[in-house]
Amino acid sequence: MIKGLKIFDTPENLARYLADELQSSINNSTGNYYLAVSGGSTPLVLFDKLAHPFFRNNITWDKSHFFWCDERCVAPDDPESNFGAADRILFKQIQIPEANIHRIHGEDNPNEEVVRYSNEIEKIVPAGNGSLPQFDRVLLGLGEDGHTASLFPKSNLLFIYSNIAGVAKHPVTGQKRISLTADILSRAKRITFVVTQKAKAKVLSEILNDLPVSKNYPASQIKSAAENIDWFIDKEAAFYL
Repeated sequence: MIKGLKIFDTPENLARYLADELQSSINNSTGNYYLAVSGGSTPLVLFDKLAHPFFRNNITWDKSHFFWCDERCVAPDDPESNFGAADRILFKQIQIPEANIHRIHGEDNPNEEVVRYSNEIEKIVPAGNGSLPQFDRVLLGLGEDGHTASLFPKSNLLFIYSNIAGVAKHPVTGQKRISLTADILSRAKRITFVVTQKAKAKVLSEILNDLPVSKNYPASQIKSAAENIDWFIDKEAAFYL
C-alpha cells in the first residue's frame, strides 16, 4: 500500500475531493492559510470547482494566500500564464483581497523577479523549522519526464539549498521560467501531487515504486525529501499501479 495515494475515477471527482479538503483546511485554520499552486490542466478543473457557488460562498477567502510554484516568463494576459488562467477561472469569481494573491511577475526581468518574489515570500509566509518560509500546502503536477513545477531533470534548482526561487529553462523550448526550488517545496507542511492522464502513468509508477530510474526525476527527489505527501491521481494515471 502506497502511503498517501488516492485514486479517483475522473479528474472532476479528484478536483471535487481536493476542493472539499481545501475548504476544510482553510476554514479550520487558526490563522492565514498559505498555499502554493501549479499550472496545468488539472488545477484548472480544481479552480473551476472552487469558483462554484458551493465553495465560492463558503470559504474564508480573506484567510487564503495564493502563491505559485512556478510561472512562465510571460505577461499575465498571455495564454501561457499560470496566473492568468487562475485569475480568469477563479479569482475573478470570488471575493478575495487583492493583497492575498501573490503572483510571479513573469513579464519582468527573471533574475530581478526571483529576488523580488523570494523577498515577498519571506515577508509573508511564516518560517517553519529553520529560517525558511513554510507553506501550509503546495499543489504539484507531474510531467512525462518526471519534472514538477519548473524543476526539470538535471535542473540546477534541485541543488540550490536555502534558496526560495530561481530561474529555470525548459530543456526543449528554452523558454525561461521562474520556479520555487526543490528545497522550499519539500519543506511545506503538506505536499499534494495531482496527476491525471495515462501519458504520465509510467513515470508515476516508477516514482511510487522507487525504481532506480526514478532517481533521475525531480518529482522523486521532492518525494524523498518531504515528510507529509499525498498522491491524488485518476484511474488513467494509475494504469501501471
